[in-house]
Amino acid sequence: MKRMIQGVVLVASLVGGAVLAQSNVQGGTQGQTMAGKTTPKGMVEHMGFMVPADPKAQLERLHHINQTEIQLGRLAQQNAMSQDVKSYGETLVRDHTAADERLMSYAQQKGFRLSEPKPMNDVERRVMDAERASMEKFRVLKGQPFDASFLAHMVGDHDMALGKLMAAQQNVTDAGMTPLLQQLTQAVTQHRQQAYTLLGRIGPGSSAGVGGAGDMGQGQGMHEGMHPGKGTGTGGAGDIGKGTKSPSDKPMEPGQQNKY
Repeated sequence: MKRMIQGVVLVASLVGGAVLAQSNVQGGTQGQTMAGKTTPKGMVEHMGFMVPADPKAQLERLHHINQTEIQLGRLAQQNAMSQDVKSYGETLVRDHTAADERLMSYAQQKGFRLSEPKPMNDVERRVMDAERASMEKFRVLKGQPFDASFLAHMVGDHDMALGKLMAAQQNVTDAGMTPLLQQLTQAVTQHRQQAYTLLGRIGPGSSAGVGGAGDMGQGQGMHEGMHPGKGTGTGGAGDIGKGTKSPSDKPMEPGQQNKY
């Protein structure tokens, strides 16, 4: 099972690298990264991940991340078979709703009226198209097929989000955005690790399809200052976030994550 998960992550990393390479070709010569690669106009890059340089555009993408995770969390509550996955969906909804309320309050203070982000280049357009396709898939999947596919998606989805958040933190021009980015990064890190651990327990080939008591989300949420590896906990014998992870459960380094 561990080898299978590692293989999925490896394939995702290779696909991300291919997309990044194509973006460097399409980006032209409008900006230079430290490695000498080109970055499309209006974008900033960190370790291969690109985000808009404009603060309003950054906030729109953070808002988009929160809203997407809220929708996915609700689908998990509706369509999952495992109680643990349902509880994980509840955690996504709670944490990203709280994060989005803080973000929208900050945007209002700055006088920003946020809208759905428009892709700034072909790579971002393809990524957004893939997000919509995944959302449609999870609307029709039910039961155990939903659980396995959803958790695998959550690992890669949160890797992508973490990369974007790191890139945004490298380009902060307003100190007010720093706590927003830090809090969201902490939440996304924990969500990623929870999905990875659950996938190892109830993914393809596992007989642990349905969770036990389902205590996930009763621990410390994002509004209490979530930290990677600090437990929200899941029901059953193998609680998440209680320091019982195997060495192979360690989150990937940012340079190994999905990119665009």
